[in-house]
Amino acid sequence: MELFKKYLGVVLLLLGVICLVVYKFALPQNWLLILAMVLELGGIFAYIFINKKG
Repeated sequence: MELFKKYLGVVLLLLGVICLVVYKFALPQNWLLILAMVLELGGIFAYIFINKKG
């Protein structure tokens, strides 16, 4: 579980990218853009705060 916690930010970023790809090629709905934004911001902040050294 500790190993997954270390990569939580990266996983959230990848999920955000997947949402953007789905928006572009399959389902152009605004809720996908909002979900992608939330996942991207959450991933950035999770990566910064979880991997902060000291």
